[in-house]
Amino acid sequence: MYIAMNRFRIALGKEQEFTDIWKNRDSHLSEVPGFKSFQLLRGSTDGECTLFASHSIWESEQAFRDWTQSEAFRKAHANASTSKGIYLGPPKFEGFEQVL
Repeated sequence: MYIAMNRFRIALGKEQEFTDIWKNRDSHLSEVPGFKSFQLLRGSTDGECTLFASHSIWESEQAFRDWTQSEAFRKAHANASTSKGIYLGPPKFEGFEQVL
């Protein structure tokens, strides 16, 4: 099993807009071999931002990497540039392989 996470720093006051983007977008993940599940997580808020993380579970790291090179990935990220002013910098990727 492989877990892929992206951490997002979201501008204060833009949390609902960010959540709505994820809620309303077609991720195309259901058509991707090796995909298991997805969650969007909300973390703490400080004086600058609110932390969010996307959390997806895959059968393997290779299944995740194959998705990042797929047409489904391109479709899921096609409108990413329309979200300016929401993100405080790019997402930070973190990948984890299950060991136990």
